[in-house]
Amino acid sequence: MGLETVSDGADRFMAFVEELTSVIGHADRAVPLRDYCIGLLTAEGRKSVEPMAAVTAPAQVSAQHQKLLHFVGEGKWSDERVLAKVRELVMPAIERHGPIKAWIIDDTSYPKQGTHSVGVHHQYCGQLGKQANCQVAVTLSIANHHASLPIAYRLYLPKDWADDAERRDKAHVPEAIGFKTKPQIALAQIRTALAAGVAPGVVLMDASYGTNSALRAGIAALALAYVAAILSTVKMRAVADPDARVSARELALGLPKQAWRTITWRDGSADPLRSRFARVRVRTAPIRAAAARPEETLLIEWPRGEAAPTKYWLSNVDRKISFRELVDIAKMRWRIERDYQDLKQEIGLDHYEGRGWRGFHHHATLCIAAYGFLISERETIPPLSTTFLREVRETCHFRRLPTPRRRRSGRNATSPTPSRRSIAQWWSPSPGCCRAAPAAPADFDQTHDKIYDAVRLAVAPAAGLVLRVDVKRKRRA
Repeated sequence: MGLETVSDGADRFMAFVEELTSVIGHADRAVPLRDYCIGLLTAEGRKSVEPMAAVTAPAQVSAQHQKLLHFVGEGKWSDERVLAKVRELVMPAIERHGPIKAWIIDDTSYPKQGTHSVGVHHQYCGQLGKQANCQVAVTLSIANHHASLPIAYRLYLPKDWADDAERRDKAHVPEAIGFKTKPQIALAQIRTALAAGVAPGVVLMDASYGTNSALRAGIAALALAYVAAILSTVKMRAVADPDARVSARELALGLPKQAWRTITWRDGSADPLRSRFARVRVRTAPIRAAAARPEETLLIEWPRGEAAPTKYWLSNVDRKISFRELVDIAKMRWRIERDYQDLKQEIGLDHYEGRGWRGFHHHATLCIAAYGFLISERETIPPLSTTFLREVRETCHFRRLPTPRRRRSGRNATSPTPSRRSIAQWWSPSPGCCRAAPAAPADFDQTHDKIYDAVRLAVAPAAGLVLRVDVKRKRRA
C-alpha cells in the first residue's frame, strides 16, 4: 500500500463532507461541520466538544470550542436531511455486496445522573440491563450481511417530560413533539423510510417491540414482512389445534421431537453458528374472546444443553421461505448491537454533554455520518497479512497527540471510553517521518490470520488531514 492510498482516502473524506454541506444550509456551517466530523474520528478518549476543539484547532482551542458548541447545540439545520444524504452516499457501498435484506428497529440508552438533560427518566436502561436514570433513543437501521447503517434516530420523550411545559422550554423541545411510545416512534420512522423510497427489507425487532401486536399489525399494513422477537408468555393458538390457547413456551415444550431441526445459519469467527429450531403456524390470542388474528409463523430456538427454549419470534414472511433462510434473517438483528458498540466506543455517540433536544440529535446525526464514512471505506483497503503489517509499522514513526479532558468522579464517571486497541491508538505523521510504504506481497489477500483494516482520520497541524490505516481483528456474531 503506497502513500497515495492515504492521500486518496483524505480526498474521499473531504468529498464526503462536501456532500453533507450541500444539505446543511448556510455556507458558514461547512467548516464547523468538517471539524466536528474530524473531531469525532480523531479525538482520543472522550469525544465531547472540548477535546475535539483541541484536536482540530490546537492554536485556538477556546474559539474553536465555542464554534463547535454553537454548531451542534444551536445550529438550525435538519437532522433528517443530513441522515438522508448519508444514506444516499453510503448505500452504494453496502449494496455492492448484495441488496438490503433487513430494516432493524431498536433503541439505545445513555445512563445519566442528573435530571436536566432532555428526556432523562427512570426507565429500563439496556446498557445497564436494569431500571435506571437514562435517555433512550429509538433507531431504524438498514442492513445486509456486509454492513448496516442507522437511517433514523429520535429521542424517546417520556410522558412526564412531554407534559411538563417548563422542562420542555428549558431543553428547547419543539412544540410539534408530543408523547409517543417507542413502538409508535419506530412505526413513524418506517413510514418515513418508505415514503423516501428506501429499499425495503424484512423488519427485525427485539421482544420489547415485537411483543407489541399493534406494531406488528402496523408493519403488515404497510405491506412489509417482519421477524419479531417476542416474550415466551405471549398467548397463541396453533393453527393445527385452534382450541388450545397456550403461551409460546407451553407450545414449544409440547412439540414432538421430530419438530426440531439443527440449522447452521452463518460461519462464526471460530466455528459455524448452529442451534436447534422449530417453526409452527399460529394465531396470537391475547384474550380468550379475541377476534381471529392473521396467521403467523412462530420460530423457536432451543439450543442443545438448555433446559427450555431460549428465544421466540413471530413472523409474517412468505411461508414458503426455507427454514435456514428464516433463521438467518431472524439472526441478522445482531448487526445493530455491533453498530451501537462502534458508535459509542469509537465515534463517541454517548459522549455528548449538552442538555438540549437539538444538540442531542445533531451530535447523533454527525456520529452516524462519521460512521457512515468508515463503512464506505472498509472495502477500499484489502486484508493485511501480519508480516506486511509489521513492515508498514517499521516504515513510519508514530507520534501521540494528547487531548485534554476533565476528570470526573462518581458512579458514572466520564473517563475515556475503553475501546479496541486498533481504533483507540490514532496517529499523525511528523513531517518527513515516512519512507515509501512497502508493497503488499502478491498473496497477502489469501492469508488466513483474520486481520482486517480499520480506517481512521488524523490531523497533523503541519500536514493537514491525513487518512490512516490501522488494523483490528474481524469479529463475527
